[in-house]
Amino acid sequence: MRKILTVLAALASLSLTNCGYNAIQSEDEQIKANWSEVVNQYQRRADLVPNLVNSVKGFAQQEKDVLLGVTNARAKVGSIQATPEVLNDPAAFQKFQAAQGELSSALSRLLVVTENYPQLKSDALFKDLMSQLEGTENRITVARNRYIKAVQEYNVTIRSFPSNLTAMMFGYKEKPNFSVENEKAISTAPKVDFNPAPAPSK
Repeated sequence: MRKILTVLAALASLSLTNCGYNAIQSEDEQIKANWSEVVNQYQRRADLVPNLVNSVKGFAQQEKDVLLGVTNARAKVGSIQATPEVLNDPAAFQKFQAAQGELSSALSRLLVVTENYPQLKSDALFKDLMSQLEGTENRITVARNRYIKAVQEYNVTIRSFPSNLTAMMFGYKEKPNFSVENEKAISTAPKVDFNPAPAPSK
């Protein structure tokens, strides 16, 4: 009896190896690790925001709406729990992505405002913060790219035969991936016109 059980266990483990179970586990863990890095870099950016806002505030008191917008967007990002469970809930993932997009947009408006303050742009603290922010944005891009690739590999695995049968049996579903917020707007090529504007008639 023991010999039969040993043979059955060996066959079961061999079938799990060939059916993609181990690949699914490995790729799922890779997604979680890459997600942690994405969250880590977004947190780094969120941590820079208060210092950046305070730096701008000293030079641009009258830009209260912009400063408030950045502060509110950061608060919204901080209120979302970016746990690995978010990866199994497309609606929660979309909410996380929207909050990060809102913070990116608010930071863009803040940077446009700073162009009007030459003294601010030459301030050593502001320059250092901008350098850190730029580096963080680059790290976010790299982390997101790694996550996108890991999700792509995982989604292909759970949709390919025979591992798709294993995925169905154990309840593994496709993971959501980062997407462009306004795909329609970026799919339209920008209009470039080198003709000078006609002089206004007198």
